[in-house]
Amino acid sequence: MNCLGKSPNILACLVLVAHGLLMPFKAGAQADDPHTDVDAAPVIPSAAELEAAGATIGRIVIEKQNVFDTTKPGENKSIFRLANRWHIVTRDAVIEQQLLFRSGDRFSERLLEESERLLRVNNYLYDAKITPIRYTDGVVDIRVRTRDLWTLMPGISVSRSGGENRSRVELSERNLLGLGVQLRVTYVENVDRNSTSFEYFDRNLGNSWTSVFFKYSDSSDGGTTQFRLMRPFYALDTRWSAGATLFDDEREESFYDLGNEAAEYKSETELYTAFRGWSAGLINNWTRRWTAGVVHDDRDFSPVPDGQLPSLVPEDRRLIYPFLGIELLEDKFQTASNRDQIERTEDFFLGTRLTASLGWAAESFGSDRDALVYSLSASKGFGSIKKKALFLTSRASGRIEQGDPVNTEVGVNARYYNQITEKRLFFMTLDASWGNDLDLDKLVDLGGDSGLRGYPLRYQTGDSKILLTVEQRYFTDWYPFRLFRVGGAIFTDIGRTWGDNPAGGPSLGWLKNVGFGLRLGRTRSSGRDVVHIDIAFPLDGDPSIDSVQLLIESKRGF
Repeated sequence: MNCLGKSPNILACLVLVAHGLLMPFKAGAQADDPHTDVDAAPVIPSAAELEAAGATIGRIVIEKQNVFDTTKPGENKSIFRLANRWHIVTRDAVIEQQLLFRSGDRFSERLLEESERLLRVNNYLYDAKITPIRYTDGVVDIRVRTRDLWTLMPGISVSRSGGENRSRVELSERNLLGLGVQLRVTYVENVDRNSTSFEYFDRNLGNSWTSVFFKYSDSSDGGTTQFRLMRPFYALDTRWSAGATLFDDEREESFYDLGNEAAEYKSETELYTAFRGWSAGLINNWTRRWTAGVVHDDRDFSPVPDGQLPSLVPEDRRLIYPFLGIELLEDKFQTASNRDQIERTEDFFLGTRLTASLGWAAESFGSDRDALVYSLSASKGFGSIKKKALFLTSRASGRIEQGDPVNTEVGVNARYYNQITEKRLFFMTLDASWGNDLDLDKLVDLGGDSGLRGYPLRYQTGDSKILLTVEQRYFTDWYPFRLFRVGGAIFTDIGRTWGDNPAGGPSLGWLKNVGFGLRLGRTRSSGRDVVHIDIAFPLDGDPSIDSVQLLIESKRGF
């Protein structure tokens, strides 16, 4: 493809030139540097044999592929070569810091696989593969191969779900100067508010495992300030963690009935946490982690000044409490592709995970009540993601006040994958929650913005809900401009809510829709979002809703 020829491909050229014009930096070190090339030995023992032999890690060779692989005929185009020259490839030190092994360590297949997963979490990398490439005299050399993505993302977008439009103007850089630092400036208009925000995120501050995140937004109905400084349990064998978070938020919220605003209130939140965690590490494929900390959760509610709707104001809450938490985690992961992404390596957790947290809020600590605050969760995977797999998650949370359960929520989620052929997948998910004596600001919604694609946003409200989605997913080899992978889906959604909406009428019972859609998986720009273009047809509901719903939105997966 030649953008200067007689018949240029205008769409592809505009996309790539937009990236290049806004990133006028020289390229960093190239992935195919001959000084880092290592010839693979004819025969390399298996990972089990290397571990049994007590092999020691020797050289660690970092091979970084640029955005386009110009050794392939379809990508050896002048515009793609220009794009590569204007892209700064991720620095070696950024990749090396995220590896769980070093030269001189004993070889461990588990650490190689876990390091791959850690690298694939990064939005600026398309994939990562770590393999032994040479074994001599008890020393094994390791190759770490990655491919970069476009990270400078200017753009204007319009999305639609639940019958409402949302527009966004954004300029973001997710790998500033190849250092893994993210900056983003965004302006968003949606049904709730207009907002301008700035974000900064560094996952590995100063080549450490400490992350820092900051966000400030100025909105038409208030504003938000977020700050997080954290050293997480970044690996299964990590021995300690610590962190602190700050969240200040002011906004106006609405209750909905049949997709229309019915009542409103003003919310002011101050949420601060600090914690310290410790662990004995990975023992017999299990990790046990303890966490202790303190929470300051202050929420004030009031009528909206000069509001246009009736006021429905939740009760103020001030909860200050120490807490103790525990997590049990099993080391069991698998990889696949063409599940939630298109032609991209995906990591799935099929082990058992149990978490529990218990805190005590007391008036003597500054709370406005005495309360036992708790949360529980459990998850486990069954089968093999290569063929058929079922993932189950359950959760429960709430408070005990004066011996009575308050704000109780119990939920379950199930996801089922069945690979029919290499390009066809049957997928089903069930999400259900039950609430009792919920805080008024914690009610649940169901509509076009929350999975029931044939209906207006927030169409039904209650304290409990259930949603079943069944999809037949299709994955194609169509690769337009070598920028997008294309897939499609035929789907049906079935759901309902229970419990009265204090601002509207009762539940309409079971609601159903059918539809079909197109999926676009980005292969050159940062992130793992998939663009959804869906047409949905409601089969129930009141006569006022449209008979056809168009949804255009970006989601984390298929």
